[in-house]
Amino acid sequence: MRLYYLIWVDCLVRLKSQPDNKNNWQVLGMIFMTVTMAVDLLFLITILERYVFAFNFYGFDIPVIPREIGDSISFIILFAGPPLLINYLLIFRNRRYEELIKKYKYHGGRLFIIYMAIALFFPVVALLVGMIYGKI
Repeated sequence: MRLYYLIWVDCLVRLKSQPDNKNNWQVLGMIFMTVTMAVDLLFLITILERYVFAFNFYGFDIPVIPREIGDSISFIILFAGPPLLINYLLIFRNRRYEELIKKYKYHGGRLFIIYMAIALFFPVVALLVGMIYGKI
């Protein structure tokens, strides 16, 4: 949990320090971290479904609406929803981020940038390697 909080503090303090983010740093932090965590969750679930269990266990279809809209809703509920809820409960509920900012050291935004880069680029690199070696 310590690393999770360090990354969050790094993200929020960095966003808060930017003059352009004066009024929306909390929302931007939630969006950046939730999207990054959703991509991680999607990658993890995809690996588990394809290569570990060999069947789909995490998903649902909404047959009464067009597939494109249903897929978007499904992604939001299954992959963005859990990180959004966790982030809200652990960081934003009762303004807990204020305590965390006092408790954890700010690293100039480097922790957040490194986490985001690894979390977003690792799945792309893994996909490319899989395509090159014919595993995907």
